[in-house]
Amino acid sequence: MQFLNSAPLLLLLTGAFLGLTLPFGKLAFSAGIAPSLWAFVISTGAGTVLLIAFLLMGKRPRLDVHMVRYYLIAAFISYAVPNVMTLSAIPHLGSGYTGIMYTLSPVFTLMLSILFKLKRPSLLGLLGILVGFIGAVIVGFTRGQVGQPAEPLWVIIGLLIPVLLALGNVYRTIDWPKGADPTELAAGSHIVTAVMLVPAIWLMTGGFPVAPLANVPWLVLAQILASTCMFALYFRLQAVGGAVYLSQIGYVGAAVALLAGTLFLGETYGLTTWLGAAIITVGVGMTTKAQLMATKAG
Repeated sequence: MQFLNSAPLLLLLTGAFLGLTLPFGKLAFSAGIAPSLWAFVISTGAGTVLLIAFLLMGKRPRLDVHMVRYYLIAAFISYAVPNVMTLSAIPHLGSGYTGIMYTLSPVFTLMLSILFKLKRPSLLGLLGILVGFIGAVIVGFTRGQVGQPAEPLWVIIGLLIPVLLALGNVYRTIDWPKGADPTELAAGSHIVTAVMLVPAIWLMTGGFPVAPLANVPWLVLAQILASTCMFALYFRLQAVGGAVYLSQIGYVGAAVALLAGTLFLGETYGLTTWLGAAIITVGVGMTTKAQLMATKAG
């Protein structure tokens, strides 16, 4: 399929599915589902579906020392810890505001990419990241929903999320197993993430409280569908666009989460927040144009 080679289209689709995960997480919390358990649902669902898809393609997973190391490190810093932090922050910050934290990931990813001498974006791409960052800073200073200012502790926790995401983006690029299929890596990483989350759930909840899941089966299915689509495209986007370009799914995801939170969850944000979101959108447009120009030049 041709769209699997289009970095801009992959960016928009992956970011959109990421954005849906945040309001879904807020609904899960409202249904009495623990954040750690919801993170388990995300990884178990996506990992299982992707593994089945990989096997149906007639392929067999490769398991060697390199793959095991990749799965363990990628799962821990890219998914297990950031997802629990994100889902725990949503009730305190709102899904839209938490989504804005993802927009800081491109800046941290760019800094680490330069440090590790990975592929750097063009001047237009760099300017796009800068514009997006300015928008994120403006939103950050609004400190959350109208009438519900964010607690400083949760803002700090929210700021740690993009740092971990950036580390994960760069690690996956540096240590990407040679010849590995993106679907294979996505499935393996999330199955390992799910295993890692089991003890975390016990520690955080004192058990394994799955009963609330039965009350919202439609939400569970919607989340599994969204996360499966997101991670199937996520690893493909990294292979096509690189770590820095991939990190900008946070810009798209933040816009979708902000819109969904406002339209469907009753979240209310001030004019300054929307101004920041508009500036972020301009930044995404600039980096997308830069990527298209690079593709044509190549």
